[in-house]
Amino acid sequence: MDRQQLGRQGETLACRALRRLGYAILDRRYRTRFGELDIVARDAATLVFVEVKTRTVESHGTALEAVTATKRRTIVAMARDYLTRRRAWEGPSKFDVVGVTIAPGTRPRIAHVINAFDVDR
Repeated sequence: MDRQQLGRQGETLACRALRRLGYAILDRRYRTRFGELDIVARDAATLVFVEVKTRTVESHGTALEAVTATKRRTIVAMARDYLTRRRAWEGPSKFDVVGVTIAPGTRPRIAHVINAFDVDR
């Protein structure tokens, strides 16, 4: 499985897990001029920007560790772009990270970090 297929499979598993928690999936792979938001969802009245990190092994660190300060700044820029285009500035928003491990011969493992990082609008 190539990286793109692995990433898509991880996003699909993340969406299933989020739906089980009551999140409504609004967009997947939303393209902006800064890059791509993996998942945009709604959790009650809160708009949630979800970064998904999919791995086949965990020896390279956790999903949260993979979301560096530079990546967080990019996610925030993409979220602002989304909010502007969708005119969705009213109401709260948050940033979650979902780590998916798909190791050969095992069931996928999903770790969801709610409110993984904060940003002032």
